[in-house]
Amino acid sequence: MRTYLVVIDDTPEASVALRFAAHRAVKTGGGAEIVALLPAADLMPWGGVQATIEEEARVHAEGLVQAAAGTLIAESGLKPHIAVARGDARKVIRDQVAANPNIAALVLAAAASGTPGPLIAYFAGSEAGTLSVPIMIVPGGLTPEEIDRLS
Repeated sequence: MRTYLVVIDDTPEASVALRFAAHRAVKTGGGAEIVALLPAADLMPWGGVQATIEEEARVHAEGLVQAAAGTLIAESGLKPHIAVARGDARKVIRDQVAANPNIAALVLAAAASGTPGPLIAYFAGSEAGTLSVPIMIVPGGLTPEEIDRLS
């Protein structure tokens, strides 16, 4: 089954990418995989403080993917595979793609203005051509109606 991988975070463009991926999945008879990324843990001299910070970040990330999954189910009827992963975002995405041969594309949305975002800059810049699946970059300033029409 063709699966679209979406990275979810607090940015408005993540919602754009999710909507685009959901509509593509519905139209192609595919699915969606949503991943929230946790930064690699920095070593702090106070282990209890570090554990609390990491737990708060994990709970926040889980809330993001659960909310995204709820939106996806409500809007498209698709039940996505969800994941929360810790580490370097670029490595996590490569690992997700390698682990799931059904992933057909990485769907990212560029910011509506300014720089496109670090993942787009990386995968469409210096590492363009090295990912084993296509990258779909959706303009972040699209309205929901425009996303629906284009997807």
